[in-house]
Amino acid sequence: MLNHPTYDKLIALGLTGMARALAEQRGQADASALTFEERLALLIDREAAERHNKRLANRLKFAGLRQNAVVEDVDLHAARGLDRALLQTLIASDWINRKLNLIIVGPTGIGKSFFACALGHKACRDDRSVLYQRIPRLFSALAVARGDGRHVRLLRTLTRVDLLILDDWGLAPLTLDQSHDLLEIVDDRHNRNSTIITSQLPVEHWHEMIANPTVADAILDRLVHTAHRLQLDGPSMRKLKAVAHPSSPQQVADEERTSAEQAAHPSPHKSAKGARR
Repeated sequence: MLNHPTYDKLIALGLTGMARALAEQRGQADASALTFEERLALLIDREAAERHNKRLANRLKFAGLRQNAVVEDVDLHAARGLDRALLQTLIASDWINRKLNLIIVGPTGIGKSFFACALGHKACRDDRSVLYQRIPRLFSALAVARGDGRHVRLLRTLTRVDLLILDDWGLAPLTLDQSHDLLEIVDDRHNRNSTIITSQLPVEHWHEMIANPTVADAILDRLVHTAHRLQLDGPSMRKLKAVAHPSSPQQVADEERTSAEQAAHPSPHKSAKGARR
């Protein structure tokens, strides 16, 4: 007699998982064989699971990970010089608890972004806040934010997340403003939160990418000396996948035609969206 009012009250209280589980129990003949405590435990477990899944979905949406990568899909058999012991340490995530950083270095196509996104996904599953940024787009966004008054707020967002992923470091030398922005980010996060940086450029050449030697010293001192290093080497994984799964002549023609059309008629919507990121 109280099933319907109870369902409505659970919905009103925001306990939608418990409400759905209760509705399912009403339709199960064997549910009556369970004790009150057992049925209540099932309702609570359902609510807890749905809340966890909702938090995870929100964290992944905020993170904006470039690739849909998970640590379970990491190919340990590929010839990349992968340190398996270090990988297991990184997956365990204690380095994030200790506010350490991670530097992933290797040639293009080796899987640096994949590793970074997989670790970011694992951090989201561990109920941590994560944010992914490609460094060229990040500096563009910071330059725009400096002009419209959002600069401090954007820097605050970059500082507060538990794990910040900075992808594609070292593609071009930094300007003076970019160097100062990076120093602000690194300094605010030092010993407070963890950062992943991926780069094709060996760490010993990072200093020359920053024009001001004093700023370069400050950035690298805070970033490199408290970081694990994952060095990857070997053939491009993209090239190996392309060889294993070659595109048909029609697919190649379609892709070339699409690229030519996009080059001839760039989308204003896409350009605006890229600027916002």
